[in-house]
Amino acid sequence: MMEEPILEKLFSLKDKVVVVTGGGGFLAGTMAKTIADCGAKVAVLDISKQAAQKVAKEIARAGHEAIALEVDVLDKKSLQNACTQIVAKFGRINCLVNGAGGNKKEATTSEDMSFFEIPVEDTKWVFDLNFIGTLLPCQVFGKEIVKQDSGSIINIASIAGFRPLTRAAAYAAAKAAVINFTKWLTVHICQNYSTKIRVNAIAPGFCATEQNQYLLFEESGELTERGKTILGSVPQNRFGQPDEIVSAVVWLLSDSASFVNGSTVTIDGGFEAYSGV
Repeated sequence: MMEEPILEKLFSLKDKVVVVTGGGGFLAGTMAKTIADCGAKVAVLDISKQAAQKVAKEIARAGHEAIALEVDVLDKKSLQNACTQIVAKFGRINCLVNGAGGNKKEATTSEDMSFFEIPVEDTKWVFDLNFIGTLLPCQVFGKEIVKQDSGSIINIASIAGFRPLTRAAAYAAAKAAVINFTKWLTVHICQNYSTKIRVNAIAPGFCATEQNQYLLFEESGELTERGKTILGSVPQNRFGQPDEIVSAVVWLLSDSASFVNGSTVTIDGGFEAYSGV
């Protein structure tokens, strides 16, 4: 009998059931599709049912299994209903990727918005989406993962959680909270439930995507002033690509990361390490 190829053995997600929140978005959607390509059955959760269905259909066209569900990560009942449907379809949940998150301009300082004028409701919206929207799925789906006595949870932080970006106070604070919570949950689960369940986070840096092209590049293809400022703080002197983020997620979900626990992996070309001098 031919042995399983070493790379497939190390990074395969075969037969794992993985929940991806925010899975209808660009980055989390890319994660969901790659996770499926690695053999997992994927539950694509998003507040937009249409967006979730689009990703699930792409996964199905590639010959893999997926379910699309409309879910609000800030509504525990919504999460619990999704959990029931996922277990009914796939029988279990092995892993969770908390991909839901984001920022909004109303909670960001600018020439038109002083820090002193930022509405508390917008700050709360950003903080809740990123932090509470991570905590609640960990409660709901983590309970199912505990039943398997093994598994992996990945939270999505940001380099802003280490080095707060100059205009995004609420977003940076929320991502710092995600990093701290990741460490707390690691210890809590190992001490109370299973030493075979791991909790980690990734902290992406600046990636060039369709959504932020206008922030980084002029129509001519030249860098904007913001783009130049960013690259001036990235030792590798380039923007990241989505595949470079997704590959870290696959690694952390797989058995090859079996002793990686409580870590936040920066994927930023050296941005967090650079002091500017």
